[in-house]
Amino acid sequence: MREPSPAVFEANGVAFPPPPPPPPQSLLERLKDYGQEDAFALWYELSPEERDLLVKDIQSLDLSRIDRIIRCSLRSQGVPAAAIEAVPESSVSTVEERSIEERERWWKMGLKAISHGNLAVLLLSGGQGTRLGSSDPKGCFNIGLPSGKSLFQLQAERILCVQRLAAHAANESSASVQIHWYIMTSPFTDDATRKFFENHKYFGLEAEQVIFFQQGTIPCVSKNGRYIMETPCRVAKAPDGNGGVYSALKSTKLLEDMASKGIKYIDCYGVDNALVRVADPTFLGYFIDKGVAAAAKVVRKAYPQEKVGVFVRRGKGGPLTVVEYSELDPSLASAVNQSTGRLRFCWSNVCLHMFTLDFLNQVANGLEKDSVYHLAEKKIPSIHGYEMGLKLEQFIFDAFPYAPTTALFEVLREEEFAPVKNANGSNYDTPDSAKLLVLRLHTRWVVAAGVEVSPLCSYAGENLEPICRGRTFHAPCEITF
Repeated sequence: MREPSPAVFEANGVAFPPPPPPPPQSLLERLKDYGQEDAFALWYELSPEERDLLVKDIQSLDLSRIDRIIRCSLRSQGVPAAAIEAVPESSVSTVEERSIEERERWWKMGLKAISHGNLAVLLLSGGQGTRLGSSDPKGCFNIGLPSGKSLFQLQAERILCVQRLAAHAANESSASVQIHWYIMTSPFTDDATRKFFENHKYFGLEAEQVIFFQQGTIPCVSKNGRYIMETPCRVAKAPDGNGGVYSALKSTKLLEDMASKGIKYIDCYGVDNALVRVADPTFLGYFIDKGVAAAAKVVRKAYPQEKVGVFVRRGKGGPLTVVEYSELDPSLASAVNQSTGRLRFCWSNVCLHMFTLDFLNQVANGLEKDSVYHLAEKKIPSIHGYEMGLKLEQFIFDAFPYAPTTALFEVLREEEFAPVKNANGSNYDTPDSAKLLVLRLHTRWVVAAGVEVSPLCSYAGENLEPICRGRTFHAPCEITF
């Protein structure tokens, strides 16, 4: 009788392929240590190629770190938070109290630090424009301005402008001043973001001053902390939130990179603000003047139900932190300060922050040690279809409780806050609303600059679009074509 092939075995005279090998024992034991062995539940139903993919996927996870994050985050839920206190107006640099002399002094201080290479810009750009109807990175989005410029281009050109201003103030050539721009992407936006910048020649910036890095991902879990499997050979994962920037900067050694470049201060912001004043010299000068570790620009909350987080003090005389709108009791959201007639909890967080490099190093270590992430209940794609599970995220404002000193700097929303979050047709924060805010601001600039339109150019506003589009005018002037 012929010997059976090594690829088969016989039972009752019938040849069968051999059973698949068991999961790698050491990896399975490690999963058991953390109660995650169900990740191998379908092992024997997988093809050899799928088993290889599953092993590589599990091996890519830092199991002990993820277990610590899951346990700490689940344990922190339901623990009563310390009572919050409103931040008094006396603790905020308000627009109305700032003198022209102060603003000019801060502006000059900021430009001086920029000319010395002390400022870097940090962009949080991990999100896609899904809610805007686009799968591209949100920064690629064109909000409909006459120029057709994307959010990325608007921000790049503001950096170029500040570089020129700083060089002029220091009597140097514009090429001698460079602001390094660190752009955090996600696994879902990294390749497209890099290509977008390459295709647009970095919008006039030097390629070496634009540094891309990716935020991390973390497994999605069930309510009892078990990994959710997106496919039989892949754990469902999601980006770790914009607060993942701290651990990403640490793991990529970009904090050391900043130090080697002489950077002392980091201006941090989110991509979806069409009016963001990137590398604002006035804010930087104020920050340096105050000598604090962290600062944030704030705008006054427009109405009690506005969907923005607010700065508060956690506990009696405790640290400044942010409470999200969904976590703020409606009675507190509507509470009025009787002495001012304004909302008690009025200082909105609009993701415009300034940090020292020393503080970023402290935060990167502190947040990693504490391992507490926010839990968001979401529909997670899984082998069973979409199921309710938990995404774990850190937020950029999680850093503020670590700050020994913090300053809040009020700005006007009509000058610096035009969020782009929802598709046109929504009630708020759309490309159309952001475009209108940008155009209205530029109109005020033109009026303040004393621009005059000659009657020979236009009788009742007609004919201006073909004349003005794409042109730059310097005031005071009369447009007389």
